[in-house]
Amino acid sequence: MKSIAALQAAVTAAAPFDGEPSNAELDAIDREMPLILADVALLDAQIMTIDRTPTELDQRRIRRAHRRVLAARRDLTNRTTTATVSGGAA
Repeated sequence: MKSIAALQAAVTAAAPFDGEPSNAELDAIDREMPLILADVALLDAQIMTIDRTPTELDQRRIRRAHRRVLAARRDLTNRTTTATVSGGAA
């Protein structure tokens, strides 16, 4: 029978993780924050109509929130593509 103590040491001896996000991860979250907020607004608009028939106002609110999500995705994609193209050209 093999002892698993040696195997556990190899698994736990990985790079130390302090439980905090790195600066790169925080920067990525900051870049994606407009999209995250737009998604939350869309979910809020949809959740409000779960238990009832959406009124015309609810439908407009959902359409507006959906357009904000699409615009935020477009802006994030354009920023990422522009950064990749400008950063790669030498």
